[in-house]
Amino acid sequence: MRSVISDTYLTIAAPAEGLYKDKGSRFLAFAYPIYSESDVKPIVEALKTKYYDARHHCYAWRLGIEASAGGVRFRANDDGEPAGTAGRPILGQLLSRELTNLLVVVVRYFGGIKLGVPGLIAAYKEATADALASAEVVERTENREIVVDFPYLVMNQVMKIVKDMEPRVLGQDFDLSCRMRLSVRLRDAAALAERIGDIEGVNVSLS
Repeated sequence: MRSVISDTYLTIAAPAEGLYKDKGSRFLAFAYPIYSESDVKPIVEALKTKYYDARHHCYAWRLGIEASAGGVRFRANDDGEPAGTAGRPILGQLLSRELTNLLVVVVRYFGGIKLGVPGLIAAYKEATADALASAEVVERTENREIVVDFPYLVMNQVMKIVKDMEPRVLGQDFDLSCRMRLSVRLRDAAALAERIGDIEGVNVSLS
């Protein structure tokens, strides 16, 4: 009996913002749903450009779930704050809320009074918590892309399986040699690939 893969995760539906103030310092938090590590740098750079006069632009991100091809990935960046006082508290909020596919950037404007290590940890934690509290949390599914190459003669067999299992069709090209790009829930990917791959002349690749 094939075990059922857990392929759902929690993230936020749309960007959200938060704010925390302490002893004149302001901590502006920005939360964004993301889908790959390549999404991170453009967002961080855009915030650094917009808030160019801020002293620190600290962030943390988390991607994937245990069942993902790459597992769970994450990173925390203190951007000049004392080690462990900014990125880790931000990441801690993502972990405690069991959120993934998410980036949070906290921009700090220094108020002239040092907060100390405990104060900084609390500030980055609370700014992040404020942003996440204002966000709509949604459940998504981890999907897998499947590319199917097949001769035109077996199209009816392929399409019957596609109709049965209802993957999302990302693209298709029907000629003497045909190709379909499909997206399916992670838990169904192996079964779909196996069923279609059993058809003579069909080549299936998962990405």
